Amino acid sequence: MPVLALVVEALRGSSGFWGHLFSTIFATAFTDTVILLAGVGFITALVGTSAAWLVTAYDFRGRGVLEWALLLPLAVPTYIVAYAYLDILHPIGPVQSAIRFVLGYDTPRQFRLPDIRSMTGCIILLGFVLYPYVYIPTRAMFLTQSASLIEAARTLGVSRRGIFWHVALPLARPAVAVGVSLALMETLNDVGAAEFLGVRTLTVSIYTTWVTRFDLPGAAQLALALLLLVVALVSIERWARRKQRFSSNIRHSRGFEPLRVSGINGLWLFVLCAAPIIVGFIMPATYLVIEAVKRIRFAGISPRLASEAFNTVMLASVATVLVLLFGMVVAYAMRLFPGTASRWFYRFSTMGYAAPGTVIAIGIMIVSGAVDRLFDGVFSYFFGISTGLLLISTGAAIIYAYVARFLAISAGGIDAGLERIPQSLDHASRTLGRGVTTTFRQIHLPLSKTAIVAAGLLVFVDCVKELPATLLLRPLNIETFATHLYGEAARGTYEEASVAALAIVAVGILPVILLARVGRRLGGQRS
Repeated sequence: MPVLALVVEALRGSSGFWGHLFSTIFATAFTDTVILLAGVGFITALVGTSAAWLVTAYDFRGRGVLEWALLLPLAVPTYIVAYAYLDILHPIGPVQSAIRFVLGYDTPRQFRLPDIRSMTGCIILLGFVLYPYVYIPTRAMFLTQSASLIEAARTLGVSRRGIFWHVALPLARPAVAVGVSLALMETLNDVGAAEFLGVRTLTVSIYTTWVTRFDLPGAAQLALALLLLVVALVSIERWARRKQRFSSNIRHSRGFEPLRVSGINGLWLFVLCAAPIIVGFIMPATYLVIEAVKRIRFAGISPRLASEAFNTVMLASVATVLVLLFGMVVAYAMRLFPGTASRWFYRFSTMGYAAPGTVIAIGIMIVSGAVDRLFDGVFSYFFGISTGLLLISTGAAIIYAYVARFLAISAGGIDAGLERIPQSLDHASRTLGRGVTTTFRQIHLPLSKTAIVAAGLLVFVDCVKELPATLLLRPLNIETFATHLYGEAARGTYEEASVAALAIVAVGILPVILLARVGRRLGGQRS
């Protein structure tokens, strides 16, 4: 529905207007977007794959901590990292001030680092925040590779470096491709980091075209262009993996033993693996803690934080419940009616996760506006009552956006949980005369509750962190933690929202803990 609404709204703009939009906005935005995607893709692939190999192939002091700590940047949204580094690397910020002190300079005119508000700065920051999307599947692939392949390569005299390039990396290429594609999807979804780092991407252009110019047809046209770019990325990723499907007998093979490294070499490995954690999590998180403590000591906890916390939790909770309900329907339909029709139903239901939040928000805004006008006309005609903007003013539009965007997480997680339940239990239940509802309630629901809880946790956290859709669809005078942070950053007073930012990071750590437990379980099974 939102995509169809985008097409209809985009066609309202005249061809001459599209030419003006192309010459003034689209060309620059498209170029910046492609450059940003290329840079972020390179860094996430390099950092994520390297870190995954080092903590899998080598055993050094601190490796056990780094295995899960490398997931921590996932807890920090990209826009929070950007806001933090704008202060950390400011010409009169702590880093540049310390460097000038060491070098004996007094003012920024005498010495200053390159401005972080640049394409290069945006690429580096996003790359060091999003690399876990590559690290997670790639490390899982390394852990499940059979030791026999590694031992065969060693027998042929191949060095450990050669094993990585000629054996491990080719086998892990599908996982790297999937991870990079996910990182690029998150890059396209970002609006806060790119905007405040001075990069005018298509996502930023969609937002500014609507918010500053109130040009809905223009925003819809840009949103369709961005959606086509997403389709192109997904198609390229699938084409790149079309002949790279590998399998191994995991149950009857053992993982290769990591090489013990100590001394200065072990220290270097620790530093290399710790560097992305420091850049992507420790520095911004430390900055937030310091600023939050300073803010609380100076002015206490603002009363508005309670209201923002309530709005954030309420919207995320309602959306999570709905997403889980719809996810159960989609996943259970796959189990009850396996076949082509159910697979297509699953794909169409979950395709919203690939679409950036701005695209979904613009489409829902068009649909909500049409529905609101219809309701208002009907109630005014029959009852003499004006309903106004019913869907947008009540927050229903935001919840709609959350459901459309994050249904894939719920359906995928619940489907994975249901697949672990043997079909023989279904047959036994039917033999005993139990219907579909009873079987679901007494067998499937209890056995898949862990998957449901995990999916609900991931959806809730993503709703709390979601910025683009919340910014565009929030009711008037309604603030969440994310929109409060964006507003303060727009005014240049990042520290005013440090407590809200810290709360978002604290919530974001929850799925990291879940992923770390899964990773340890996988590593334990392989050992």
